[in-house]
Amino acid sequence: MKTVNKDELFQNLSGFLKSKGIELKEGTYTHRVQQGCGLLAEAVNATQKTVRRAKTKADQTLDQIRQSIHKATAPPPPPAPKASAKPKSAPRAKTKSARAGAARKK
Repeated sequence: MKTVNKDELFQNLSGFLKSKGIELKEGTYTHRVQQGCGLLAEAVNATQKTVRRAKTKADQTLDQIRQSIHKATAPPPPPAPKASAKPKSAPRAKTKSARAGAARKK
């Protein structure tokens, strides 16, 4: 949001009152109204800054909550393949039946 200028707020208020038939002339009353508009503008601007900071902090907290929910509800990773006792690259030892079949072929 845009910041509110002190003079802009007073000018808008003066214009509004003038359209209703009330004209603010120079004097102590007008200066007090102008000071009040200045305080109101400062309060509005400070509130805007605070809301922006609160929104940023709320967004960060919401992201943290989403991440923790995701971690808690995500499916577990697939189990790692078990390491076999026999290395796959080592040649197989011949069994008795394989030796007998080889002897028959000769």
